[in-house]
Amino acid sequence: MPLDAAAIGKGCGGTLSLADQLCGRELDRFRAALAEGRPVTVSCTLQAPLFDEVAAELGAEERVAYAKIRETAGWSSEAAQAGPKMAALLAAAEPVPVAGTVPLESRGVALIYGRDETAIEAGRRLAEHLDVTVLLSRPGEVAPLHRNEFPVIRGTVRGARGHLGAFELRIDDYALPAPSSRTHLVFGPSRDGATSTCDLVLDLTGGTPLFPAHELRSGYLRADPRDPAAVERAVMAASHLVGEFDKTRFIAFDEALCAHSRSRITGCTRCLSVCPTGAIAPAGDSVAIDPYVCAGCGSCASVCPTGAAAYALPPADALMRRLRSLMRAYRAAGGTQAVILFHDGEHGEPLIDALGRYGKGLPANVLPVRLNEVTQLGPEALAALFAYGASALRMLVRARPKHDLDSLHRAVALGDTLARALGYGPETVPAVSIVEADDPDALAAALRTVTPGRTAAAPAGFVPDGPKREMLRLAFREMHHAAPAPVASVPLAAGAPFGGLEFRVEDCTLCLSCVGACPTHALSDSAERPLLAFEESLCVQCGLCAATCPEDVIDLKPRIDFAAWEAPRRVVKEEEPFACISCAKPFGTRSTIERVIGKLRERHWMFSGPAGEERIRFLMMCDDCRVEAALNQGFDPHAVPDRAKPRTTEDYLRERAAGGPVSG
Repeated sequence: MPLDAAAIGKGCGGTLSLADQLCGRELDRFRAALAEGRPVTVSCTLQAPLFDEVAAELGAEERVAYAKIRETAGWSSEAAQAGPKMAALLAAAEPVPVAGTVPLESRGVALIYGRDETAIEAGRRLAEHLDVTVLLSRPGEVAPLHRNEFPVIRGTVRGARGHLGAFELRIDDYALPAPSSRTHLVFGPSRDGATSTCDLVLDLTGGTPLFPAHELRSGYLRADPRDPAAVERAVMAASHLVGEFDKTRFIAFDEALCAHSRSRITGCTRCLSVCPTGAIAPAGDSVAIDPYVCAGCGSCASVCPTGAAAYALPPADALMRRLRSLMRAYRAAGGTQAVILFHDGEHGEPLIDALGRYGKGLPANVLPVRLNEVTQLGPEALAALFAYGASALRMLVRARPKHDLDSLHRAVALGDTLARALGYGPETVPAVSIVEADDPDALAAALRTVTPGRTAAAPAGFVPDGPKREMLRLAFREMHHAAPAPVASVPLAAGAPFGGLEFRVEDCTLCLSCVGACPTHALSDSAERPLLAFEESLCVQCGLCAATCPEDVIDLKPRIDFAAWEAPRRVVKEEEPFACISCAKPFGTRSTIERVIGKLRERHWMFSGPAGEERIRFLMMCDDCRVEAALNQGFDPHAVPDRAKPRTTEDYLRERAAGGPVSG
């Protein structure tokens, strides 16, 4: 493949030194580079095991990164123009990030769930490796075992929960076979509500999976019993699920930032609605994420507007710094009209490799970026890329996804709306879109439709750092500043995670209930005087303020108002405090006190008539003066005036017996 030494040198900031057989007779050059103690990037992955072995010998595994410039750039019909792309891929390469883990332990207790002899045969094969129980759901005539090497029972799973090492199944129609079964298994009396615990489940029923997004549930294996090859793969996988395992903790969660609920009023539910595995559940004012069930799709982190759920493989700021390096090197090497292609390793990488080996390869301006999951992308990364100078963004996913891609569609819709409103991207096709492809030709066809588009005239160079929300504010600001056609505000669809609030100020009493309900401190008050302030860049449109407001004066307005995002906190309403008529100490607000008096005067027996006016004066006093006045004047707030006694049947009979007039 051709190498543009000048372009690569400009993008990577150094002099290019070529090797002929770095993985063979020139391997000592790799050792020498590691000995310098600096990070080392290898531009080919074919001999990665060899390089890893050498790095391990020198204790330098964490300093080695890989970039596939051959399959993604050199093997292309546009390879001669791919120098800037190679420079970008090399500059953005980094070692595999290390995330935290949670322990899983399987003792090999397996439940094989099926309908016929296929499940029994799987039990025979696994009995040497696992502690097997076969559960048959509504079986036909199944031949009994000659020797009871493992239990065979009847039952239908009605509910399932758990993960590898800790499954719990609820079983109806549970029954044991009679030992005297002759030609086929004959089962005894059945009962519902039985419970089974096991370490792993092999589902060979061919029916509805026991779990949502079942491919992502650790310890749950499923195969169509009519597909012998699939059954074989599942049996083989099950035989290895014994021992102790480390499962990646994909999500870092900070419940203090969660906007799910306040005072039993539900607010944000975005993560709950997009989690494919059911790993997220309400937990009081926040949600709880089960790291043992979480499969790492990153959908919750993508839609979380507060940063409470943040992806950890890698963290959002690390990913954005990598994207910054990619774009800076591409521009420095002379690249233009960059199209970023996000993909995963399981599906996207083999597709791109096949396109390079057997097709025309990726275009020279298409920069592939591998992620753990494409669904982890949030709006901060998309906005930052346009600010850095990208022309278009594409997300490569399966044509038949393993689970729902709602979170990715939300991120793409938001990113494309902002990009097109600010003048970024091609005119005839979306600036941000999803490529659904399962073969290289379909991928190539989709990339050919990306036409040149407008990019930032003066690309940003900001260094992302800090929590997700801060990076989001910075990315939106820089995207707006660098926009080809900036606008002041971009309206968004209902349910968007960003926006402002509309207040009917004349009806607001400054009760400040909304301040107590706001989980992000977008709404605030002051200890000095009665006021309500609002900072739009912190609002996540959870709706808790509107649902809590007793006067119903708050409405949500989804949008991105760039001026409001850069502006300081603004005062929505401010009043003079009401001064106590006795000691002149300020307490409450004038509108609140006057509203209370207006509602009570002449409408309640305590505040009616001449005595009522004296009692109204108590409402105009602070707490201390009110108590003192009540004690000095002998005011009894419970002194209800005498009322006429209700008449009874005895009163009526007594009047009639006395001969007097009878009143009804």
